[in-house]
Amino acid sequence: MQLIWLRSDLRVHDNTALSAAMEQGPTLAVYIISPGQWQSHDDAACKVDFWLRNLSELSKALEVLNVPLLIVHADTWAQAPKAILELCQQRGIESVHVNDEYGNNETKRDREVEAALDGAGILFHRHLDQLFFQPGSVLTKSGGYFKVFTQFRKVCYARLHYSIPALVALPKAQQKLSIRRDVVPDAVNGFAAPTETLRSLWPAGEDEARDRLQNFTDEQVHYYDQERDFPAKPGTSQLSAYLAAGVISPRQCLHSALRSNNGEFETGHSGSVTWITELLWREFYKHVLVGFPRVSRHRAFRPETEALKWRNSPKDLEAWQQGRTGLPIVDAAMRQMLDTGWMHNRLRMISAMFLTKNLLIDWREGERYFMQHLIDGDLASNNGGWQWSSSTGTDASPYFRIFNPQSQSERFDPEGRFIKQWVPELAELNKRDIHNPTALGGLFGVESYPAPIVDLKASRERALQAFKSLPQRQAETQENG
Repeated sequence: MQLIWLRSDLRVHDNTALSAAMEQGPTLAVYIISPGQWQSHDDAACKVDFWLRNLSELSKALEVLNVPLLIVHADTWAQAPKAILELCQQRGIESVHVNDEYGNNETKRDREVEAALDGAGILFHRHLDQLFFQPGSVLTKSGGYFKVFTQFRKVCYARLHYSIPALVALPKAQQKLSIRRDVVPDAVNGFAAPTETLRSLWPAGEDEARDRLQNFTDEQVHYYDQERDFPAKPGTSQLSAYLAAGVISPRQCLHSALRSNNGEFETGHSGSVTWITELLWREFYKHVLVGFPRVSRHRAFRPETEALKWRNSPKDLEAWQQGRTGLPIVDAAMRQMLDTGWMHNRLRMISAMFLTKNLLIDWREGERYFMQHLIDGDLASNNGGWQWSSSTGTDASPYFRIFNPQSQSERFDPEGRFIKQWVPELAELNKRDIHNPTALGGLFGVESYPAPIVDLKASRERALQAFKSLPQRQAETQENG
């Protein structure tokens, strides 16, 4: 008997471990409910709900293949070795199959499970599934992990020219087993149920994910490079939550994008090329997670930035969290996340840079808050994005490049449509005034909307000075002087 241990791979199509297990013999599936671990990882309640809803849909899809899904409860991953071993012994399991996950806790968990199974003579098979390339196989000429995305992408392109990662065929149904599937719980203690409005934005199941992918790559992807930065436009794929939960795979996304672009990933439609580049950014950050483990220990990729003198300002942090900063585009972005579990990528950069540069608040505060509210929360991508914005990470934005939220707003929401949707108290303002309502002053101001909590020009200078004061920056300044 084979066992597939499902984690962030909640699908039957293009599932490497599932297909490998079923090729070897009769197969069971298991999913571990671990609320204590999820809380320690700051997983959002809407994300946990999304997992459970997708798990319920997956259970039905597995039933068509005659693969019973079993549910095991283990509050933390420290209990996973015992839980998996006991299940294997109860069910006569010979081999366990998993799709690799990345991060310190995930690696430790799998290592300990493998050791426990090995002691009982049970095989543990790991499969590449979340990524196009095995971490450690895309390296610099000196044999190290890449720190710069453009160089990483160049090697990936060379590898893709040689061979496109193939899709894994859907397994044929196996003979029925005399084992009943378990009921997937509707909720888990410690995680409040999201609103039905939020749930309706993110229907569960592979059919939904595959429909979104097809609809996007049929036409919208061709305009992706032109429209992806405008939050009021439907310019993005809306697939990030499905990718994070593994309801759809990166390979499926790549193949669909290639079909839309005559098999090309470097030439052809610039929108398709740009979207494939985004898939490679996702790949890059997961390779960074493996190559530089400190980033999943809440440490800055650039060690010298650990000496930054971040401000301790709970009042400013709370205003940012609640979307009450007095900067309309930032507030609209934060409110979008709180209501929908998702934030447009351009707005993630604007909001993150405002917190870390204008407010000079530690990026880890923002990273954690995003994870606590995002339905697509992913350690590698979230950490990578925050460290890029705060100039503490690999291939990060230079510390002197600081987005001005007002000019970003004017450029990417020129009509103020997005702001009006999420900051309704400003809905009566015209497209010129809505980006900076404070400039109206006096009787023309909006009483229900706060004044900016920080002066953009002065706070920019404060951030520049903080970065220049770092020991390495001082040394560089003296050397260049």
